[in-house]
Amino acid sequence: MASSLTKDSVTPGTPGSERTFFGHPRGLATLFMTEMWERFSYYGMKALLPLYLVAPGGLHMSAASATAIYSVYLSLVYLLALPGGWFADRVLGPRKTVAVAGIIIMLGHLTLALPSAGTFYAGLGLVAIGSGLLKANISTMVGHLYDGPDDPRRDGGFTLFYIGINLGAFAAPLIIGTVGENVNWHLGFALAALGMALGLAQYLLGGRHLSARSSDIPTPLSAEEKAATLRKSAMWAAVAVVFYCIVGFSGHYTLNWLLVPITIAGLIIPIMVISRIKRDKDLDRVEQKKMSAYIWFFVAAAVFWMIYDQGGSTLSIFADSSAENTIFGWEFPVSWYQSVNPVMIMALAPVFAWAWLALNKRGKEPSTATKFASGLILIGASFFLFLAPLTIAQDGHKAAAMWLVAIYFVQTVGELTVSPVGLSVTTKMAPAKYASQMMGVWFLAVTAGDATTGLLSIAEVDLNKTGIVALEATLAVIAGVAVWMYRKKVKELMGDVH
Repeated sequence: MASSLTKDSVTPGTPGSERTFFGHPRGLATLFMTEMWERFSYYGMKALLPLYLVAPGGLHMSAASATAIYSVYLSLVYLLALPGGWFADRVLGPRKTVAVAGIIIMLGHLTLALPSAGTFYAGLGLVAIGSGLLKANISTMVGHLYDGPDDPRRDGGFTLFYIGINLGAFAAPLIIGTVGENVNWHLGFALAALGMALGLAQYLLGGRHLSARSSDIPTPLSAEEKAATLRKSAMWAAVAVVFYCIVGFSGHYTLNWLLVPITIAGLIIPIMVISRIKRDKDLDRVEQKKMSAYIWFFVAAAVFWMIYDQGGSTLSIFADSSAENTIFGWEFPVSWYQSVNPVMIMALAPVFAWAWLALNKRGKEPSTATKFASGLILIGASFFLFLAPLTIAQDGHKAAAMWLVAIYFVQTVGELTVSPVGLSVTTKMAPAKYASQMMGVWFLAVTAGDATTGLLSIAEVDLNKTGIVALEATLAVIAGVAVWMYRKKVKELMGDVH
């Protein structure tokens, strides 16, 4: 990426040197590349996961069980983003927390590479923990690079950062997916570990370009708080160990003893966290109003991700069993479908970034609420479109690959009106007291959406049936219309945030 760095004038107070990255602070290049390699490892493993779970040469599970594990795993990744933000705010600061996260993720992928069902679940747990530590903090560090919430480059910077995510996500299924499906599942997981190692090395080498704010610990724990936190953590860990030992040794243990508690937590914890912040008496009136507006975005995002993340489970499993995965007579690995969304993101994200800026200069940029409403309607439309290949498959035929490509295209356009905008608005609307934790709150919307999918799968609901797909699509469209109807009220609550 060195060729993209140019000399440019920068706003006084912008972190880093005068060298810029596409007109943005130089530190964005470091975070861009770090996230690209981390996403390479994550999305490569993610593309293999549902296929490995259902494959005769893998764990040979039912589609419902595979979708449940996949959804609960994603839910856990995003659930752990909240304590990841807390850990940075109170213990290490974002910069050091991201370095620790990279090491844990790398070890998790190496554990997945071991040919054992027991170590497989341990590897999933390590990757979830590491991803939770990394996700909220690396996005917060992007926000640190800019000169306050009103810096006009801010939304564009998050969109460029999003391109880094999708570069890694595009390459991962083509490389890791091909090796995993066609050579050896566990060798594919080992390649994911290599990707994270490269990302970690790049992060440590380019750290000097990051904002000094990223090394700060906003509200460090006192000695008494550290001792109390360790005691509570040890107590809950002991309770969990004793409980699962009793269940296991009594012969009653099944995978649902693990999946159901995580799923319920994924639904309850987001509600509890939002309620706690909203009731916090330390927040002034303006911050309280912003949090009221933020709840709208949070609920909208939860509905959006409930459907969107099924692109890696429901759609992937459908493609594996019921799609004609060929182009001009050449058969390709099923995991390659997971590269469709990232390549479209890379093609369309610069267009969206340019369009938002051009419309802003003319005073015609859609409000954040309007963007979210559009995303919900589009994600609903994508599942209405899914009804066509489902109907074809019911007649015993194989659905053409282009049906799935079309679904991913509609979802991608919807994603670009929700995800980068949501990341940016979260950093703008976060109460000062919560800093990194608010980015964790944003990711809890993904937790709630995936936990809902996981709960349906645990209940043996077949998510590849036309009835349930139509119901989810209708729910998303109704939610989108509701957000659009109340957009003026939401904009009023947002105050000075635009």
